[in-house]
Amino acid sequence: MIRARMVRLISGDGKQLGILSLREAMEMAKDEGLDLVEVSPDSDPPVCRIMDYGKFKYQTSKKSQETRKKSRSSQLKEIKMRPYTEEHDMAFKVKNIKKFLEKKDRVKVTIFFRGREMTYMQSGIELLNKVAERVADKGTIDQPPTREARNRMSMVITPK
Repeated sequence: MIRARMVRLISGDGKQLGILSLREAMEMAKDEGLDLVEVSPDSDPPVCRIMDYGKFKYQTSKKSQETRKKSRSSQLKEIKMRPYTEEHDMAFKVKNIKKFLEKKDRVKVTIFFRGREMTYMQSGIELLNKVAERVADKGTIDQPPTREARNRMSMVITPK
């Protein structure tokens, strides 16, 4: 609520109307069929504006919706493989990785090892490096190949 007796008034089209009494400002707003909105209460005298407050609230909510829509957060997609994945299967998974990177999603490539495969961790690193080479045009390695658990190895690729 406006507490001061005098206010600096700005019209609906942005022109300054000067310093008026609060009563005069309210009458001017009422004559135009609009609202008197306090814009800057801390200044001396407080600044008020004649505007359609409902329309103003609607426009600000629409703007915030637009910004939320445009600032879509990227998701983390996961592709799972085994250390001795065949060439055709790997090509298919690389195609999916590229598709995810084009949609601006991050991709986590995970290799699972079972039984005796755990002794050949080097083959998993080689496989992850092959994948990184094949998708180098679409993305970069964010997290290099690391061993996550006893039977898992992964890397994260981010879009360019």
